[in-house]
Amino acid sequence: MADMKEPLIPAIGEVVDIRMDTPDIKTFRVVTPDGKKAFDHRPGQCAMLSVPGVGEGMFSITSSPTNTEYMEFSIKKCGCVTEWLHSMEVGQQITIRGPYGNPFPVDDEFAGKNMLFIAGGVGLAPLRSVINYCRHYRDRYGRIDIVYGSRSKDDLLDYQEIINEWAVDEDVHVHLTIDREQEGWDGHVGFVPNYVKELGFDTENRIAVLCGPPIMIKFTLAGLCELGFEKTQMYTTLELRMKCGIGKCGRCNVGSKYVCKDGPVFRFDQLDELPDEY
Repeated sequence: MADMKEPLIPAIGEVVDIRMDTPDIKTFRVVTPDGKKAFDHRPGQCAMLSVPGVGEGMFSITSSPTNTEYMEFSIKKCGCVTEWLHSMEVGQQITIRGPYGNPFPVDDEFAGKNMLFIAGGVGLAPLRSVINYCRHYRDRYGRIDIVYGSRSKDDLLDYQEIINEWAVDEDVHVHLTIDREQEGWDGHVGFVPNYVKELGFDTENRIAVLCGPPIMIKFTLAGLCELGFEKTQMYTTLELRMKCGIGKCGRCNVGSKYVCKDGPVFRFDQLDELPDEY
């Protein structure tokens, strides 16, 4: 494995696989030119991907640290850099540097707990590494519940992995929902916050991890509080606000916190305030 002690020094990454997950999200598998993983990371950390001459962007590393062969990034097409990435073909090169940010506390605060993962849309991408880490070290955690919703069945990220792997694991319970009725869908229909309250999770020895659109986070947070969850039991990641990743540009501050230096993973009681969009 390449030695990346300095996260500002980029490594060359080669895209060896591209998977079309949804109409606007592709998952890119990246290794170094010698076929290795660029650097070690922890669940919830990010990397800066750069296209020379085009730009760079911060993205969650969606593959678990337990995968020692490659990294994966699920990227939604929503701007100049992401549009260029979506036009790439297998074999092309980018630069990659990291890891950035503080990870989820999977080996201490999460250990021995029942885990509740709640995601909306592309918000599943940052949680995938944590979920697969917990699945890999299954005996370290209690019951695992995954609530995931999107606009339609076609917009559910990693759907085949969810159905074929997560849903068949022992004591892993997957709850999928889509916003509106759709032909061929016989699962739950409705928005994630309402579905969470409908499922009615107990709070005993449980940690909830949330990621998704701001409006989903706002109402899911309120719903969990109604169910009796304390803010010390709930975590989120604000990685979308990260820019430079090292606390220099100041564009990611939330109250007195810098997302890149103090996060992007936060327990809700650690946030002085929620970002304006919440």
